[in-house]
Amino acid sequence: MAKEHCLIVLAAGRKLDLLRGEASRVAVASKLGWWSDRAEVGTKFCFEDATAKDNFALACDSFGITCREGSS
Repeated sequence: MAKEHCLIVLAAGRKLDLLRGEASRVAVASKLGWWSDRAEVGTKFCFEDATAKDNFALACDSFGITCREGSS
């Protein structure tokens, strides 16, 4: 994979489960892969495409969950 498009999300418990489901939905709709990993603070969600990452960021906003750009 040439480049990762990542966001750091500050969520735990059910909110994190909700975001994992949303990340999966966004990735399936884009026909791309995604993964999550622990970050120093929060959880890092990475996508194979910038558009998928942007759609995931919109979902985070709609759920009222804080996210920020993550390093690639």
